[in-house]
Amino acid sequence: MIAYLKGRLAATGIDHAIVELAGAGLQVNCSAKTLASIGPVGEAVLLHTELLVGEDFMRLVGFASAAERDWFRLLTGVQGVGARVALAILSTLAPDELARAVAAQDKAMVARANGVGPKLAERIVRELKDAAGPALGPAASGTTPAAGATNDAISALLNLGFKPAEASAAVGRASEELGAGASLDALVRLALKKAAR
Repeated sequence: MIAYLKGRLAATGIDHAIVELAGAGLQVNCSAKTLASIGPVGEAVLLHTELLVGEDFMRLVGFASAAERDWFRLLTGVQGVGARVALAILSTLAPDELARAVAAQDKAMVARANGVGPKLAERIVRELKDAAGPALGPAASGTTPAAGATNDAISALLNLGFKPAEASAAVGRASEELGAGASLDALVRLALKKAAR
């Protein structure tokens, strides 16, 4: 999997950037907020990425921060939310704003995004409520867990085939139970037990 791209920003479009590295230009779909924050064309750029693979396509999606990428994974784990809708939400709300909206169950805030109606917004905040706790850090919960171990545990569950929302919810519950100093091994083991219930 491609975790990030580091190269020169060759061009930007309305919904994408082209990053040049090793003589090749890679087109990366991005949210409006990412495009606004990555700097001018011709300068060095680093984008956290998610590779989407379908039956007849491969698409690279880029993010200005790992937090934005994590929210993209969570959003696309919700039924009815594809990559386009997730990017529309992330174009409207920064990760910390989205975390607050989900934690407060503020469906009106999520519904501000293009293509998100009231029913879908309600499903998003309901399904991601558990994810707006320790799994996504202090912006959502006001606590400061060991974010590295938490993110690694979520990644481990994703690699085992869990959906993003399930992985985040299970790790969030495990992190609450074990506390901030929990090891990666302990988090993964308890999260697997939580997910199996």
